Amino acid sequence: MSKSTSRAETAARIRHLLDTEGDAVAENTRGFNRGRYESTRDLADYDSLKHEARTIKEGAIERLPELIDDLREAVEARGGHLYVADDAADANAYVREVVDGGNVVKSKSMTTEELDLNEALEADGARVTETDLGEWVLQLADEAPSHIVGPAIHKSREGIAELFNERFDPEEPFETAEELTAFARDKLLEDIREADVGVTGANFLTADSGTMALVTSEGNARKTAVVPDTHVAVSGVEKVLPTVEDLAPFIELIARSGTGQDITSYVSLFTPPTPSPPIGFDDPDEPIADPGTAAGDGATEPHPDREFHLVLVDNGRLAMREDDDLRETLYCIRCGACSNSCGNFQSVGGHAFGGETYSGGIATGWEAGVEGLDTAAEFNDLCTGCSRCVPACPVEIDIPWINTVVRDRINRSGDPGELDFLVDGLTPDEEPAGLDPAKRLFGNFETLAKLGSATAPLSNWGASLGPVRTAMDRWVGIAPERDLPTFERETLVDWFAARGGPRVSESMARREAVVYPDVYTNHVAVDRGKAAVRTLEALGVRVHVPESVAVASGRAPLSQGMIETARGKAERCRDALLPEIDAGRDVVVIEPSDLAAFEREYERLLPTDDAERVANGCYEVLEYVYGLLENGADPGGLTAAADGDGDGNGDRGGDGVAADDSTVAYHAHCQQRTLDLEPYTVAVLERLGYEVESSETECCGMAGSFGYKSAYYELSMDVGEPLVEQFGDADRVLASGTSCGEQLDALLDSSAEHPIEVIAPPER
Repeated sequence: MSKSTSRAETAARIRHLLDTEGDAVAENTRGFNRGRYESTRDLADYDSLKHEARTIKEGAIERLPELIDDLREAVEARGGHLYVADDAADANAYVREVVDGGNVVKSKSMTTEELDLNEALEADGARVTETDLGEWVLQLADEAPSHIVGPAIHKSREGIAELFNERFDPEEPFETAEELTAFARDKLLEDIREADVGVTGANFLTADSGTMALVTSEGNARKTAVVPDTHVAVSGVEKVLPTVEDLAPFIELIARSGTGQDITSYVSLFTPPTPSPPIGFDDPDEPIADPGTAAGDGATEPHPDREFHLVLVDNGRLAMREDDDLRETLYCIRCGACSNSCGNFQSVGGHAFGGETYSGGIATGWEAGVEGLDTAAEFNDLCTGCSRCVPACPVEIDIPWINTVVRDRINRSGDPGELDFLVDGLTPDEEPAGLDPAKRLFGNFETLAKLGSATAPLSNWGASLGPVRTAMDRWVGIAPERDLPTFERETLVDWFAARGGPRVSESMARREAVVYPDVYTNHVAVDRGKAAVRTLEALGVRVHVPESVAVASGRAPLSQGMIETARGKAERCRDALLPEIDAGRDVVVIEPSDLAAFEREYERLLPTDDAERVANGCYEVLEYVYGLLENGADPGGLTAAADGDGDGNGDRGGDGVAADDSTVAYHAHCQQRTLDLEPYTVAVLERLGYEVESSETECCGMAGSFGYKSAYYELSMDVGEPLVEQFGDADRVLASGTSCGEQLDALLDSSAEHPIEVIAPPER
């Protein structure tokens, strides 16, 4: 199959899911995400709770073999059984022997989905019923879950009613949610009463006592665990924690992170086998147990008629534990926050953004670890590295890095093409032959930009020709609907040199700074670079834009999974920036994704000391402006709201605040939000008299190169649709990121401006 055919099939599949499941997925995930913000806002110690949870998980995974031994001792001391299964076949064989073809009821469990346990049991003639409402709906529909927490979020009420009416043919068709729920409850209770074995997962297990925590929104899990006389719990080995006390931060965080609830409807702690006897339904008037007996009031000993089996599943997890880059995946508590906060997932759900079992941002790590790179490769590119999942994760997993590492491994596992022998020595990167040409193109944007500027305007004219765009679509997969960047012949570095260098004398300067000429600012969006220089000079900063620092940060190749190429560029950028920082100059960064590379990703690419020195010496441009104003710089030379025409004659008071406010719609770059820098831009704009309406959208959908790719163009535009709903009538739209501005230009009638261009004094 050709790459162009593959891209077309990917686009068609995404288009189908947008049409059939997109609305329901968007409504539910965005609702969960809003709930997370509201619920966690009430936690004064939210960040410390996340850090505590991560610390516990780090320690537990480090001590995992020891904790499994402790857990075995605790379970067996109570008369239970613990089995560690090497893989899916091993786990299924054990459970099949326990079930022996009987009737099984199950509560929601992603681990049993991973094992395909239902199919294994049914092959022996067992009748298996999912008792979680969402899972039961999917079982009836013969569909896979689309979300780790809400498996049927892609289903509408109308769709479920149609399914039930078709399957059960009721006397009166089901219509309302209440009717559907009541029917499901009665039907599932019948199955629970008739069950021989109850199978559950486990959110957490504690090694000290063998206690199992089930965190659910429905009461079915409790019934599944205690009604049948045999209970089988199936869990990944990573769920083991040292002590019952360690459960506290996780119980506090899991519901808030996943569904936005302060706490779920049911938090059940079992130390199985439980003291209660199996429930008999033959004589409803007969008491369950006589008070004072072994299984009566206050009983603590397991009931003699109960049987408990805990199956701990490896299935690649212990190998992940030894993998420095995939180990963090094992900290995951399966809350789904990464899915809910992801713009792409909000549009298509887990049937596109997912593998054999797991979905969302963390799914790449899980699928690579338990299924392999081929499965992860099917959806890995849907992670754009926007990083909005990072602050959402309750255990602080660096999910974008895991996705980047897996993407790098996928890149290096490809087979060379016929002409790939030509790649060696002809491309300015450290990647092997066989790399997808689109990734190589976008990863080497620095080279392309230098060539584009050197040959402008001819390069811009050539790229706009119809045959050229057709060829780009066919061979590289660049969407013909997208406007391409227009390269400037005079770069920012050229302009600054021709202008005569710094204009603020050393004796008069408040600070001395370097405006970092990132690739896009230097070669395409030169005006925003000029605006940054003028703004800082107006605030008394002695500004430099030396050619020596006009080097790429490495963010572009990193986004394509080209880690070694990114590392080389990071080393070159470090070598350019550290002499400036050591000379006492601040580095001011305009493009948020480059600052994110310095602050978040260089720690993965450079020695720790070097990464910290770069991060500590760099500032986002509006963050820097805010700091100057807070420390006494006079804003009088900046363009305030009443001076929007840029003539410098606005009606301002002495502090630069305009007499007449002017409303602007502002969309912060996703990386900028993750770094918690958005408030600085808003504060500066408001100080200068602007009334700011901030975007409610996590990510605009463009995400650097992602929105340029023909396979993902329609998805990219769909992700940006909420911006149209919020900003469609705005007269003036601002965006801090390059990709955000391009996406807003495509979505709206008005052209987006960078905030620094809005406040900059006019060029004299």
